[in-house]
Amino acid sequence: EPGGRECCWFLYYAYGSNLLRERLLLRNPSAALCAPARLQDFKLEFGHHQGRISSVWHGGTATIAQSPGDEVWGIVWKMNTSNLSSLDKQEGVKDGIYVPIEVNVHTQAGKVLTCRSYQMQDYVPGPPSPQYKKVICMGAKQNGLPTDYLEKLEAIETNNYAGPVPIMEEIEAAIKGEKINSA
Repeated sequence: EPGGRECCWFLYYAYGSNLLRERLLLRNPSAALCAPARLQDFKLEFGHHQGRISSVWHGGTATIAQSPGDEVWGIVWKMNTSNLSSLDKQEGVKDGIYVPIEVNVHTQAGKVLTCRSYQMQDYVPGPPSPQYKKVICMGAKQNGLPTDYLEKLEAIETNNYAGPVPIMEEIEAAIKGEKINSA
């Protein structure tokens, strides 16, 4: 109803680096875990927008492509609409890198949830950096995605980039910070 609490939240479906709570919270502090969920008839791909390698991750970044019979697993996060612009910014929406799309995903309890997600435009397939892959795998483990899907993620080939990845340091510092706080 108008003026009700419902106005203030949206559901976001993450399948890439934002599977990892600490990564998402760096820029989007309102995110709260809702549920792991399956996106039917899509597959996970990695690529470079317009052939340019990500300056943040130094490799291909994740996107979802329609693919009948395939499935992607991810996490539904409940987020305050105040974080919508920071999420769009993180996904490069203004620069046309990712576009927001609406997806219907299935939770393990069998509920169908309509969520905002993002899809890369105009990309050339290319492997992710080991650091980016690691964040995705950590996030999948952290949130209990199915074991066979985890194995698929672990098997992804990387570009073997070994240079600095500042965002990775930020994420690792956030994880360490949590450990200190909870000790």
